[in-house]
Amino acid sequence: MEKINIVTEFIFQGLFQNPQVEAACFVVFSFFYTVIFLGNFLIMLTIFMGNLLKTPMYFFLNSLSFVDICFSSVTTLKMIVDLLAKKKTISFVGCMLQAFGVHFFGGTEIFILIVMAYDHYVAICKPLHYMTIMDWERCSKILLGTWVSGFLHSIIQVALIVHLAFCGPNEIDHYFCDVRPVLKLACTDTYVIGAVVTANSGTVTLGSFVFLLISYSVILVSLRKQSAEGRRKALSTCSAHIAVVIIYFGPCVFTYMRPNVTFSEDKMVAVFYTIITPMLNPMIYTLRNAEVKNAMRKLWSGRFSRTLMANSWK
Repeated sequence: MEKINIVTEFIFQGLFQNPQVEAACFVVFSFFYTVIFLGNFLIMLTIFMGNLLKTPMYFFLNSLSFVDICFSSVTTLKMIVDLLAKKKTISFVGCMLQAFGVHFFGGTEIFILIVMAYDHYVAICKPLHYMTIMDWERCSKILLGTWVSGFLHSIIQVALIVHLAFCGPNEIDHYFCDVRPVLKLACTDTYVIGAVVTANSGTVTLGSFVFLLISYSVILVSLRKQSAEGRRKALSTCSAHIAVVIIYFGPCVFTYMRPNVTFSEDKMVAVFYTIITPMLNPMIYTLRNAEVKNAMRKLWSGRFSRTLMANSWK
């Protein structure tokens, strides 16, 4: 049977239907996105410019900050614009591209968090072999693997829905295009596809979450053998990572581990992993990491001093 698709655009219901509330949220979420962009960009710039941060841990942290900017931009920018729009529309092609971006950058972030956990494990449990195991060539290949894995995860999700028939209605109860809300609008039987989507996303989210919990449990147990100073430093680094994992994976597991069912609360839960986590990451990794704070202080105090000296010669 030939595919019938008369839907050329989708309409978002958005987070709220009250114009006054949406106007207030426009200010709040614009501020949040500014913090996300500037905070993560500052971390990237500090790692790039700081000579003391040329280690695998900061190599992966730099990538995490970049992914956070991209992930939040895919969803938040459109949502901010829609907060002031009377009709929140997106084209069919734009919706598919946004769904791809959500799962591509979201999946890549998950795999980077796993890699960072492995890096912490090697650094704490096998310190004498750290530079051998985590050499730069291997780190580059691992990082490439996270992007390829994110791409494969996303392309599978989008390929399952892009060829479906959509003949109306076209209103999505969300503020961005995700696979499940879009799947709900298809005018064909989507039970099997929904099961595959749940299996794919559920395996990635829950499997990764369990792996990370086990990894950090092993790390925390191994800290008993460390010196007091080494234990303090390791706990500071690991606690920041554990906080990110819980904040990010909690909402993801709630959203993607269920059967093919959507709730109106899903869009509020999605705020945590699309906006709150990317905003908190820079704060968590800088406020809990003395090396990053010192590198930022030295970098920006040095730039400020050079600027003052340059101005004094004018």
